[in-house]
Amino acid sequence: MFLSVFDMFKVGVGPSSSHTMGPMVAAGRFLDLLRASPFQAAGLRASLHGSLAFTGIGHATDRATILGLAGFLPESFDAKAADVALTAIKAGKTLTPPDLAALAFDPVQDLIFDYDTPLLGHANGMILMATDTQGDVLLQETYYSIGGGFVVTEAEQALEPVLDARDATRPYPFETAKMMLEMAASSGKSIAGLKRTNELAHMGVGEFDAGLLRLWQVMNDCIDRGLATDGILPGGLNVKRRAHSIHQSLLAEAGLNLTAPHTINDWMCVYAMAVNEENAAGGQVVTAPTNGAAGVVPAVGRYWLDHVPGASISRIPEYLLTASAIGGLIKHNASISGAECGCQAEIGSASAMAAAGLCAVLGGTPMQVENAAEIALEHHLGMTCDPVKGLVQVPCIERNGLGTIKAVSAASLSMRGDGSHLVPLDNCIETMRQTGVDMSERYKETSLGGLAVNIPNC
Repeated sequence: MFLSVFDMFKVGVGPSSSHTMGPMVAAGRFLDLLRASPFQAAGLRASLHGSLAFTGIGHATDRATILGLAGFLPESFDAKAADVALTAIKAGKTLTPPDLAALAFDPVQDLIFDYDTPLLGHANGMILMATDTQGDVLLQETYYSIGGGFVVTEAEQALEPVLDARDATRPYPFETAKMMLEMAASSGKSIAGLKRTNELAHMGVGEFDAGLLRLWQVMNDCIDRGLATDGILPGGLNVKRRAHSIHQSLLAEAGLNLTAPHTINDWMCVYAMAVNEENAAGGQVVTAPTNGAAGVVPAVGRYWLDHVPGASISRIPEYLLTASAIGGLIKHNASISGAECGCQAEIGSASAMAAAGLCAVLGGTPMQVENAAEIALEHHLGMTCDPVKGLVQVPCIERNGLGTIKAVSAASLSMRGDGSHLVPLDNCIETMRQTGVDMSERYKETSLGGLAVNIPNC
C-alpha cells in the first residue's frame, strides 16, 4: 500500500502524534460525519480507552479531543486561539464547531477516561458520540489512532489493507525492501528516485517540490526555536529545557577551538533535543514518523548540513524521500506506534529512516541505504515505551538524541561496506513486529511499567 512522503511527514502539534494529533483528527472526522447526518444533535460525548486513557492527560489527549470537537485541526493549529477556545468551552460547557449548531459539552462529565474497557482494534481507541437533548446517543463512531497521526474507524481497522485505486498506476509499487532493491536495480534509479516517480504519478512537480521544502522548513524552524528557548516544560515533572544551554556551551567551545572529537555527538543530540523539547511544550513539529520520535530525522539532516563537508540544502528532498520510503515499509509491514510495539517502533523507525536518508546523500547505493536502515533498526529492537507520568519528556527527549547518534553511525558503517549483509531489512522489520506482539502491555505507552513506575513521586 502506497504511503506518500506527506503521509509519513505531517505538520502537526505536540506532544504526541498518536495521543494528540490522532484524537484531534478523529474528532474532525466525527464532525464531518455529523454534518452529513440527518440528526439534529444537542450535545457531544467522548470516551478514551486503552493507552489513550492511561497516558491521555500527560499526552494532552483530553485537550486535543476537546479542541478537535471544536473544529481545530493539527495542520492549521493556532495555540493562542486554542487557549482562548478551551477557556470558553470550560466556562460555557458548549462547543461551537464550524457549520454546526452549538453543542452541549461539559469537559468534566462528557470526556470519559475508561481505564477498564480496552477496545479490540488497537491500544489507542476512542468512541465519539452525538446525543439528543435527553443525552441519548444519536450517532456514534469508534476510532483508532494507529500512530504517526494516522486514524482509522473500527470498520476500516477490521478490513485487510486494500490498495488505493491509484496504487495500480504507481510506476514502482514496492511493498518490501526486497522489491524496492529489485526495482532500483532494474530501473537504475535511487530509492529517492523511485519514491519521487511514484509521488509525481498523482501530483504536479511544483506542488510536490514546494511541499517537501515546507516540510524541511518546519523541521528546521523547530530546531531553531528549541535551541533559542529555555525554561521549564509543562506537565508537572519540572523538566528543564537543556537544548538552549547545551547549544550555547557548544558554540563557546567551538570559538575556543578546544573541542574534543566526541563532542560531535553533543551537536547531534542537541538538534534532536531541541525538537523534542518543542514537542513536549506543545509546539509545531513534523511527524517523523511520530511526534515522540520527531527529533531524529531533522537532527540528522541538520547535522549533515552544518557539519559534513559538501552538504547542500538542494539534496534535502533526496534525504526526506529516502527516509519516507523506509518509514513506509516499516508502517506497512509492522508498526510505527509505541502503543502497539513499544519505542522500537518510534525511535527505532525514526533512526532507520534517518540512517537511510543520510546514507543516500552521502552517496550510498540502494543496497548500502537498505543496510543503513537495517543496522539502525536492529539496534533498537526490544526498546520499551515507558514515559514517566505519561509525558513525552522522560526518557523521550534524550532518546531522540541517542537515536540520532545511532542513525549517523549506521549510515557511516554501511558506507564502509558494499551493501551486502546477513540480516535483510525485511526480516528486521518482521522481528520488530513480532517483538511488539510479545511485549507486555506495561511497556507499550501505558506508563504502567519501566521508568514510569520506578521514578520516585511520579
